[in-house]
Amino acid sequence: MIQPPDSLDASRLQTALTRRFLLPVLPELETLFLAMRAETDTALAPGALARRDKPYPYGYCMEITQDVVINLRARNARARSSAARAVSAFLKHGGAATMIWGVLRDRYFQNAIQMGSLYIDVANDSVDPNKPKVEILPMAESGLELVRDVDHFARIAERYWGVRCYANIALPDLAPLFPVIIVDPLKHVLLQSRTGYMMRLLGGDGFRKSEQWLKTAPQPPAEVVTGLRQNCPADILATNPVATREAAVGACSALRQKVSTLDGAWIEQMAALFDRVPEVRILDTPSKPVPLIDMKRTNARFITSEAAAAA
Repeated sequence: MIQPPDSLDASRLQTALTRRFLLPVLPELETLFLAMRAETDTALAPGALARRDKPYPYGYCMEITQDVVINLRARNARARSSAARAVSAFLKHGGAATMIWGVLRDRYFQNAIQMGSLYIDVANDSVDPNKPKVEILPMAESGLELVRDVDHFARIAERYWGVRCYANIALPDLAPLFPVIIVDPLKHVLLQSRTGYMMRLLGGDGFRKSEQWLKTAPQPPAEVVTGLRQNCPADILATNPVATREAAVGACSALRQKVSTLDGAWIEQMAALFDRVPEVRILDTPSKPVPLIDMKRTNARFITSEAAAAA
């Protein structure tokens, strides 16, 4: 059975370990993470392509945070400081350091690290290069909250990415887990969202959040549906013979009947199907002004649909 995402609220154990090991070395902790960030920059910057014509680290929040989390224990073991010893003790006694994702101050999506009851942003300069590279705050004061439902996701996506969000009626069989079609300012069309958090959020309540969105969200323009379906692999189209709101809503209720049999392996299978859905460019469909930062593009390939453009 798919488990819903964990809360951002630190347990009593995590709060106690933070108070015991991390708070006494808070200034040194920032220095430690700045050193880890420097190693990440050395690893990522040479091969990082500019995003929106801006150089690294602009737009690399996720990649920077992932690299720090993956290498945290090894880099900390090499460090020789009071903060490094405190982090080692924190982890040894059961402290947790995990990558988290949510909405920051109701404005944009944010990747960060939760270490005990602390919020650690190791890519604080990935939008504004004038900001400090690392920011550490109590989680309760960070302004980060989890995405509550699909409508919340869509509202932030439209504001932050400058996209338009629609109900995924184009591929109803994928709609329970990927209920949103977005059209970005460059007229790219793709499904959302292939994040582990969103897939657990939607699967964890039997796809009721997806169902509600699919019932009420705006329907995509016909050229968006046509362009997406015309470029899908044949086997995916075979499991999506019709493109209607009713079929998308029905897929949610059908999966709910067997939700107890769905697990991480099923999510991986669905994610693999998602990766095979092409990102299509539709040249004549509504969009919004170019946003502050690019959205995370997760689809496998890009196609300009001539048929859709001519529609």
